[in-house]
Amino acid sequence: MATATVVEADPTSNDGASAFSGVHSPGWTDSQLRKYPFQTRQIPRLSHTDPRAEILIDNEEPVVLTDTNLVYPALKWDINYLQENIGNGDFSVYISENHKFLYYDEKKMSNFENFVPKSRRIEMKFSEFVEKMHQTEEQSGRERVYLQQTLNDTVGRKIVVDFLGFNWNWINKQQTKRNWGQLTSNLLLIGMEGNVTPAHYDEQQNFFAQIKGHKRCILFPPDQFECLYPFPVHHPCDRQSQVDFENPDYEKFPEFKNVLGYEAVVGPGDVLYIPMYWWHHIESLLNGGVTITVNFWYKGAPTPKRIEYPLKAHQKVAIMRNIEKMLGEALGDPHEVGPLLNMMIKGRYEQGPS
Repeated sequence: MATATVVEADPTSNDGASAFSGVHSPGWTDSQLRKYPFQTRQIPRLSHTDPRAEILIDNEEPVVLTDTNLVYPALKWDINYLQENIGNGDFSVYISENHKFLYYDEKKMSNFENFVPKSRRIEMKFSEFVEKMHQTEEQSGRERVYLQQTLNDTVGRKIVVDFLGFNWNWINKQQTKRNWGQLTSNLLLIGMEGNVTPAHYDEQQNFFAQIKGHKRCILFPPDQFECLYPFPVHHPCDRQSQVDFENPDYEKFPEFKNVLGYEAVVGPGDVLYIPMYWWHHIESLLNGGVTITVNFWYKGAPTPKRIEYPLKAHQKVAIMRNIEKMLGEALGDPHEVGPLLNMMIKGRYEQGPS
């Protein structure tokens, strides 16, 4: 994989935190990283002017860009500044029973009547979120909160000024150069220390801009699909891995033992390019304080008129998704998709041609 060609780093031992051994890490230490039973390599950290960075983005492979100034005006944002200036709109806040915030699509919950989400979404004012976060910190229990809100026209004037001061010149050039579709949203993320967003993939290109605090980002390329066992497309947790990284069930998910991650810790001013269909597990560092991030999500480039073979891994993922969707519609019941797929392949494709 191309990340290894840019930075030749041996995989770690069975300790994900040690990917950074010997790496200068101002503002954080290895002790703030959770331990996982799989190997990782480092994602390259490069200047946005480095030709290698352009090659990685062109190849849809991750890179941390250290000096884009993409969100420079927002680097002064902290809880107090936001509370004074963000306005009186409503914000989506997720409350979880523990540190994990597994995404779920509320529109798909009717497909699985017994599905019980492990977090719940509440709309509240920013001041209410801050109060709830402080209460949660003081109680020192397992419950956590995480604000996830698209920046919109309800924010105050100073936030608008900061937003307009982002380096749109640079990011617009990235979009144009690669023929990406439109910017679909800027998601503001404010999390407590130790919060975890479990591994999932998105169907959009993402520049992940860190503003306050540090986050550890572990990425997996699309060709590790079979190691990460996503939920079915019709499940509320579509695009999320079923594997609990902290306590993996190897009997149920045996290929997970072969997974290899690519990781980086991003701090204020860093921008991580997360390519479309790349899995990503994100965690706010332990004992690292509040984290603030803004995502820049873009639709991918249109499908080329001429398809080149062999297909790339992300194209195969898209095909698999379309097959599941099509079967769900044809059968009229998403619960029949799995049995039909099993019936189609069982005993038919294990053997080579006779």
